[in-house]
Amino acid sequence: MTQPSLGFIGIGDMGAPMAGRLLDAGFPLVIYDVRAEATAPLAARGAKVAAGPRAVADTVETVIVSLPTPDVVRHVALGPDGIVHGTKIKSYIDLSTTGAVVAKEVATGLNAADIACLDSPVSGGSRGAEAGTLALMVSGPKALYDAMVPAFEAIGKNLFYLGEAPGLGQTMKLTNNYLSATANIATAEAMVMGVKAGLDPAVMVDVFNASSGRNDSTMNKVPNSILNRRFDKSMKQRLLYKDVKLCMAEAEAMDVPMWLGNSVKQVLAFAVSQGSGDEASVALIKYNEQWTGVT
Repeated sequence: MTQPSLGFIGIGDMGAPMAGRLLDAGFPLVIYDVRAEATAPLAARGAKVAAGPRAVADTVETVIVSLPTPDVVRHVALGPDGIVHGTKIKSYIDLSTTGAVVAKEVATGLNAADIACLDSPVSGGSRGAEAGTLALMVSGPKALYDAMVPAFEAIGKNLFYLGEAPGLGQTMKLTNNYLSATANIATAEAMVMGVKAGLDPAVMVDVFNASSGRNDSTMNKVPNSILNRRFDKSMKQRLLYKDVKLCMAEAEAMDVPMWLGNSVKQVLAFAVSQGSGDEASVALIKYNEQWTGVT
């Protein structure tokens, strides 16, 4: 069966492998990124490169975006060259993590131009994007979600439809990333403490994973990216900071206390202030090692 053409804006650490999997599944793509070097590999595989967001929205009915920050999402969706001005677009799918406030703002602006919206943030990191095993947290019109399932199944294996209201997917993603960041930081502290006491870090991981301390960091990040000192395949520290900060702001707006969450936010704020914002979040453990004097 011939798949419909899709637009894809944002060919970054997550967008590139997701767009690649859509190509693998037979979806013709019209793509755009501010960096020409990012689009070149997909263009070599048959994707058409557009001149900007509006040009993508002039060409296809469904545009997917995967972008780094809320301001960029807002600009791409509603800016002077934004997809809101496209002549062919009917549906907008946002795989970014923007927070519910921006998701609602963008949905309001696009809905006024008769463009239906799904916010569909993803979880699983670049490793999950490459493998097609991402979790997708989707909110918006149910009929549009149903129509997008074949494309979603090309990039993820866990699809969660959360409701019609815009922003529900974003709130789900922010709470997930808050928990992920907390586990990452707490695991780093526990690992460094144990090594300083004389424990073997590989044995520590085995014990955690057979015990109640098990979490994604002990199961994936530590064995796959920390013990081997690769420090790769996880979200950049500045982006994780952005997500936790958004989560804390949303919680505060709802009068929900987040005692631990604000401590996690401060750890990430410190890391970014030290210039490591573009390093993978698994590399946060380097600070604990430095402070403690162990590797």
